[in-house]
Amino acid sequence: MKDITVNKKARFDYFVEETMEAGIQLTGSEVKSVRAGNVNLKDSFALIREGQVWLKNMHIGAYEKASQFDNKDTRRDRRLLLHKSEIARLTGKIQQKGYTLVVLRLYFKDALIKAELGLCRGKQNADKRRTIAERDQKREIERTLKHYNTR
Repeated sequence: MKDITVNKKARFDYFVEETMEAGIQLTGSEVKSVRAGNVNLKDSFALIREGQVWLKNMHIGAYEKASQFDNKDTRRDRRLLLHKSEIARLTGKIQQKGYTLVVLRLYFKDALIKAELGLCRGKQNADKRRTIAERDQKREIERTLKHYNTR
């Protein structure tokens, strides 16, 4: 599985409780644009409306070689493809206070484009500071080990 793009900010802003794989419904020119890497997941999220899961705010740039009549809104809502049982389970979990669905990454699985959804709970500012401190501490340990191993 080759990553197309990763939403790094999501793991910083949220605690990821659970992940799942979902298909994504795209047009032909959007698929070509995604294959070219012209996609951004920043500020994107998913919501459940009328028994279907919709991805909002994902930017897929226009494909240059596509017809001008085929150009759609680059931030339009896109449908995520999940089983009814998965949608029902997610609906129950999202209704709990503080939970949301966030797209963590887009990747290729064989020839298909898949989205990794995360059931997330928001972090407070103190949690974010703790994450930064842990990351800095880990980086310092790796530097020390690297320096130690080169002697």
